[in-house]
Parts: sequence; C-alpha cells; structure tokens
Amino acid sequence: MPSALTYPGVYIEEIPSGVRTITGVATSITAFIGRAAKGPTDADADGPVTINSYGDYERTFGALDPAYPLGYAVRDFYLNGGARAIIVRLYKGDASTAKAQLAITNLALEAASAGSWGNQLRVRIDTQVSSDVATQYGLATADLFNVSVRDMASGTQESFLNVSVKESPRRIDRVLQAGSSLIRVAASLSLPATTPPAAMSNTVPAGKTVWDQDGTSSGASTTAVDSAALDATTYNGDPDAKTGMYALKKVDLFNLLCIPADVRGGDTNNAVYQTAMSFCVERRALLLVDAPAAWTSAGAITQSNNAALTALGLNGTAARNAALYFPRVIESDPTRQGQLDNFVPCGIVAGVMARTDAQRGVWKAPAGIDAALNGVQGLTVALTDAENGMLNPLGVNCLRSFPLVGPVTWGARTLRGADLLADDYKYVPVRRTALFIEESLYRGTQWVVFEPNDEPLWAQIRLNVGAFMQNLFRQGAFQGQTPADAYFVKCDKETTTQNDINLGIVNIVVGFAPLKPAEFVVIQLQQMAGQIQT
Repeated sequence: MPSALTYPGVYIEEIPSGVRTITGVATSITAFIGRAAKGPTDADADGPVTINSYGDYERTFGALDPAYPLGYAVRDFYLNGGARAIIVRLYKGDASTAKAQLAITNLALEAASAGSWGNQLRVRIDTQVSSDVATQYGLATADLFNVSVRDMASGTQESFLNVSVKESPRRIDRVLQAGSSLIRVAASLSLPATTPPAAMSNTVPAGKTVWDQDGTSSGASTTAVDSAALDATTYNGDPDAKTGMYALKKVDLFNLLCIPADVRGGDTNNAVYQTAMSFCVERRALLLVDAPAAWTSAGAITQSNNAALTALGLNGTAARNAALYFPRVIESDPTRQGQLDNFVPCGIVAGVMARTDAQRGVWKAPAGIDAALNGVQGLTVALTDAENGMLNPLGVNCLRSFPLVGPVTWGARTLRGADLLADDYKYVPVRRTALFIEESLYRGTQWVVFEPNDEPLWAQIRLNVGAFMQNLFRQGAFQGQTPADAYFVKCDKETTTQNDINLGIVNIVVGFAPLKPAEFVVIQLQQMAGQIQT
C-alpha cells in the first residue's frame, strides 16, 4: 500500500504481477575458428567478429582462398541456411608486428590487421581542406589534411576528409579506428603531440586521386607476412588471456562450434578437438567434428575393434557435446575454375542445423530427406545400408546420397550415441534441446538472486519456469499429450530445505520428456488367410 495515507480520498497503486517472462535463447549461432587472409585476430580487442552473411565475411576477412579452408566452411554454412556466425581468426606468431607499415611525410600508418594483404595498400594525403571546418574546431587550416586509402587487390577505397593530429573531433587516430577497415595510425606514433604532416605541393586535380609512388602516395614501407600453419598451441590459446579458441569467452553466446582443418585435405588435431569439446561443455554448445581424411571407407573406422574411432580421444561424458560426421564432401571451387575438390562438412552440417531449427525447432533431428546438403556435388565415400548399419551404432553420423533426394545428413547421434553406452544424451536433438533449456533458464532466472528465499519466491519461480516450459510444450517440443506427461517444475520446501535456506540456496528441479528421432521404421506385412469359414 502507499507509504503514507495523508488525505481522505482514493489512492492508486500499481502492483507487480510477479510474471517475469523467460525468453528462449538462440540455438544455431555458429562459431568458426581458423586462419584468414585479413581481419581482427583472436588477440585483438575487436575480435571475434559477428557476421550475418557471407558478404560480411568477405568484407572483413577476405574472399575465398584455397590457402584458407575457413572461408569455404563459412560459405557452406550460409549456403545451407545459416544465419549468424562468429569468426575467430587465428594468427601464429605476433600479429601486432605483422601489419604492413605505410609512411608518408611524417605520418606513420599501418594496415588494420596482420597479413600480406596490407602490402597492396596505397595511401595518399593532400591538403585541399575546408577553412570552415578548421574554424569550427578551433584549428588552423594548416592543421587539417585529407587521407585516402585504396586496396589495390580488391579495389576497395576509403577517404577521410578534414582530419588532424591535433586534439579535436577529427583527430585522425580516432577517425580511422571508428571508420576505416583498411588502416590505422601506427602504434609507434604519439598523438596529438606530433605535428601535422608538412604541407605538400599538390599536383593532383581536385576530386581525383592518382595512386602512384611520386611522394604524394605511399605503399607499404615494410612487408607484412601471413600466418604460418596453425598448431595445437595456437588453437588452444590461453584461457586467461582469451586467445585461441578461448577468444570466444569475449562473446555472449554461441551454440555450435566448427574448427575446419587448417590445410585443405588435412585434419584438425585431435588434441584441439579434445580441448574444444571440454570448452563446449562449459559454454553449453555442440562441437561438430569432421572425420579424418584417412577414413576412406567404413572398414577404415571399424577395423581393429574400432581403433580409428577410439584414437580420436573424444570420449567420456563431455562427448555428449560433440557430434561426428562422415565422410567428407565434394564441391566445386570457384577460385580454381570450378574444379572439384574435397571439403570438410562441418560448415554444411551447421547450416543444416540452423535451417532445421528455423523450420521445425531445435528438438527436430537435423537429418533425413529434408536435411539436404546444398552446394555438394558428391561424397568422398558412397556408403551402403550395411555400412551405414555398422557406423550408426558407434555414434558416427553418416552423410548419404539417395536417388532423387541427393546428398543428405543421415544420422543424428552424439559421440555418446554408441548403443553400448546407453547414454541419456544419445541423440543430437535431445542434447541440443537440453542445452537450449539450460541456457534459457540460466539467463531467465537471474532475477532470483538475492530475493527472499521463501514460499512467495518459490511460487514465482514455478509460475515463470512453468510458463516457459508450457510454451515449449505447445510448440511440440516434448512427448506427451498433457503438460503433466511432458514436463514438471518443482520448487518448494521439499527441494529447498531449511538448511538450504540457511546456506542461501534455492533448488529448482525441472524435468522434461524429450522427443527422440524415429531412427528405425518397421513395417510389418502379412497375407490375409482369406475368408475361411470356421
């Protein structure tokens, strides 16, 4: 009620309903880790980078290049229905010293990111500036200049007018940091104490830019180099420094993790996959594992008591957060005049999962005749039903090609999906549904912290969590014909004892009946005996 009732009359007070809507999190944000031609690296403040299309990837990290399989995996992701991706560019070595340096007069500039792409940059400075702008910012006209930069390889060009090294809203280091994807002021240059570039005689007609080497235009003064081949140390990085795969600690959420082989035709190191799998458990994500290139047949996997599968080392309960796909796919390479080559399938599978989530929901297995592999010309291994029957009970998800249907995903098991293990999270959709519920409830119950721990709070928890689960039930996420058959939410004096209350603990128990895919369809057929009179 109002804090003070001082005069006779009617008092209006708004009372909170106690409903705090829990919103489901995204389910198919995919993180990609690997080398790229350019772009922010894992150690940079502005990396990792979130993109929403393959065009975003090309603008930031460069066009398709056979030297960088990462780009092909990202392309496959978007070709198969992907929506949002997070790119972690790794660089082996000191990326801060691998940026092309560009100097013109006494202004030291450098490429925005490491790599030999910066060697193709050309920078031009001129002094055709506006005196009105100088007056507006309290500067002399001589304090202002214009900077133009062009990437001679791609043709991308940027211009920044009326900038200065003096303290002002147009101070060049801040302007380039905010607006340029190509260059930055070199870290070695101290601003704003540095004097502006010396006035230059400008023989270039107004409105035109001539990219030459005559003193008004500058190319790279030091040659930058690309990253060497990545090793396990570079991939694994440092959890405290948030480098390597742990750069993903800088992002709020990702659901799928792809680590394509660093070299086309090569393999991702098993130790990298093992570290990534544990990291995915921590972040409630699913690791997509590409089959090794040496797996050229079903027998190569099953021989010697499944030694090849065991050698991956992807086992234990953490393997619930990983799924393996075999074989690799055959695609045309536009950078090699459409020649066919072998590629890892992780990006394609991630795209199929994203497409299935959007069309049916995370609880639908990303497999079957609707799980088509777009952009695929064929598979490196044509599996038979019998061979598929050897691999499926081991938790190996097969990619198959059928007449009229074409190449599809034909398996939906986690690496704990072997029949021998009889794990609760045998199936990919069951595991992903559980991760989705866990992450959604984790974020949706933050308001509970520090609330009075008694029945009113427990009732609110039951109301809000129950509403979230009921919404999923209505969407068809669970088994059962009634809510009681499909899920339960329990939070009361039985789950939270007085000792728990004394320790500041509230216990919430949520159960659900998951939908499991119909892997095996059995049709029983018999002849009728006929109309026998008895």
